[in-house]
Amino acid sequence: MNFLCICTYFKGVEFLKSCKAEGNTVYLLTNKKLENKAWPWESIDETFYLENIDNTFDTYSNIIKGLAHLMRSKKIDRIVALDDFDVEKAALAREHFRIPGMGQTTARYFRDKLAMRVQAAHAGINVPPFSALFHDVDITEYLQSTTAPWVIKPRSEASAAGIKKVHSFQEAWDTIHSLGEERHNYLIEQFKPGDVYHVDALTVDGKVIFARCSQYLNTPFEVAHGGGIFRSVTVEHDSKDEKALAKVNAQVMKAFGMKFSASHTEVIKCYEDGKFYFLETASRVGGANLAEMVEYSSSINLWREWAKIETAVATGGVYELPPVDDFYSGIIISLSSYQWPDYAPFNDPEVIWKMDEEYHVGLIVRSSKRERVLELMEKYALMIRDLGYHASAPAPDKPVH
Repeated sequence: MNFLCICTYFKGVEFLKSCKAEGNTVYLLTNKKLENKAWPWESIDETFYLENIDNTFDTYSNIIKGLAHLMRSKKIDRIVALDDFDVEKAALAREHFRIPGMGQTTARYFRDKLAMRVQAAHAGINVPPFSALFHDVDITEYLQSTTAPWVIKPRSEASAAGIKKVHSFQEAWDTIHSLGEERHNYLIEQFKPGDVYHVDALTVDGKVIFARCSQYLNTPFEVAHGGGIFRSVTVEHDSKDEKALAKVNAQVMKAFGMKFSASHTEVIKCYEDGKFYFLETASRVGGANLAEMVEYSSSINLWREWAKIETAVATGGVYELPPVDDFYSGIIISLSSYQWPDYAPFNDPEVIWKMDEEYHVGLIVRSSKRERVLELMEKYALMIRDLGYHASAPAPDKPVH
């Protein structure tokens, strides 16, 4: 089979390797700025580049024209988006060339935060009270019928980029007005204080066959806007929380029409009422090295298995999930004041992975006991802060390449 993988951020190396290992021809469409990155070139048959990766009509037109030219001599059987920002590109190309897979309507549920909330609410899934920013009267009525604080967020950005927290009616309207002609690309929702969780999953034939539930110890919003240290840890196995999170994830996948893919879903457990509220989802593997964290707790490499799933679906084969382990893992990542931090002080035997990226410090620990993972997460957070490793930067309006 011939796979076109669209990935305009540097990620998905294991997917590309696995896709090739399954006997496929692998084409990569990526950002011209990433041509010198350490892609697994031995697993890529041909590479194509985009000068402009923004999801605009010009970019879409270039993709369609380029793919039309390619397909005169080479048939494309499947198109896979390896990053959030490429979901629309892949869906458009599938629709235009009638290639099987997620179309534009379904893709919206995994990219557009407004579409997510509307669809989830229609399916009876708890979501924080929200409003589109289309109609002035609707917005005013929404603000008057809910209580502050609220968050105003882009409909199509990833992570916590571009999110603004507002604390009064006037501040909300001032922020909305500041968006100018772009306000239709945003939404507003009530801020629900609580613990934020993520469910990293694999779906085959419309059924979730693997789900690993984890809890952010510092939410992505806190990290992006407070200069904090990113941490996440596996949820207690067979606990009420794990079962509730897995149920919400399964409901979301069903409501959104997910047939087969990896997914990353975020859910909040509200302090006020103890209920779980769906926040957002994505039809891809989670970022911030969460895939490595999941693998060290479960032995499931999400990138690798996703490629196998795509191949099995494309060829009419049968996919079998490997045996799943039930360890606990935790990840901690921070910007660092050192170009290449010294990891010598982080020497507990549970340390199983160390981040190798300039001006970052990051670790994954693994244990058979969750309490030990939590203990190490706290210990290393204090060390990163107190030993001068930690650095912070202003929250970006958009994610950085």
